[in-house]
Amino acid sequence: MPAATLWLFDIDGTLVDTGGAGMCALQEAAREHFGGDGPELDLAGSTDLGVLAVLHAHFGRVCDPGGEEVFFAVYLRRLEWNLAHGGFPGRVLPGAADLLDDLAGSPGTSVGLLTGNIAAGAAAKMRHFGLDRHFGFGAYGCDHADRNRLGPVAMERAARHAGRRFTPEETLVIGDTPKDIACARALGSPCLAVATGRFSVDELRQAGATRVVATLEEVRAGGRAG
Repeated sequence: MPAATLWLFDIDGTLVDTGGAGMCALQEAAREHFGGDGPELDLAGSTDLGVLAVLHAHFGRVCDPGGEEVFFAVYLRRLEWNLAHGGFPGRVLPGAADLLDDLAGSPGTSVGLLTGNIAAGAAAKMRHFGLDRHFGFGAYGCDHADRNRLGPVAMERAARHAGRRFTPEETLVIGDTPKDIACARALGSPCLAVATGRFSVDELRQAGATRVVATLEEVRAGGRAG
């Protein structure tokens, strides 16, 4: 896999595991906003706007910007409480902190987020796990419901942040689900898939990742997996 100068990281299952704090916050927000738990949610690679659309469809409600704002305010409040006080067994995933530290010391390398989390939710998770200093920009699940449309948003914000444009070929998307792989493919970029989420090395390889590793402990800042 060629060296990358722009690294775009997914959060859940890639950098951290909240131990269920995020799912619980969504369920709590659904109960408060819609009056019930709603359907079973598949969060693997989903965007928060996409999840909210599923909830609106389940409850027969019309989705509007005002309703989105109210729902996500409840969700964010519950997420922050769950992370700080809920007793969920969250953790930074193996190799993530060391890789980010390595990238921070790599001249000419830019690091951002490409995540289905809303921006405020992503910030809350990164702060809680002490990784927020690494990320000055990103594309989020409040930008589009379709994850495949987040890549160009991240690239534009990366250009403003770094003062230069990046090509898809020098951009690396890092994630743990087939949806991350599809997002990278839509951007025309390589994808480094890590099997620290729900999907195995074989499943991620079959989904078409450029490179698959068991954990980020196997990855070096040059963009190559050892």
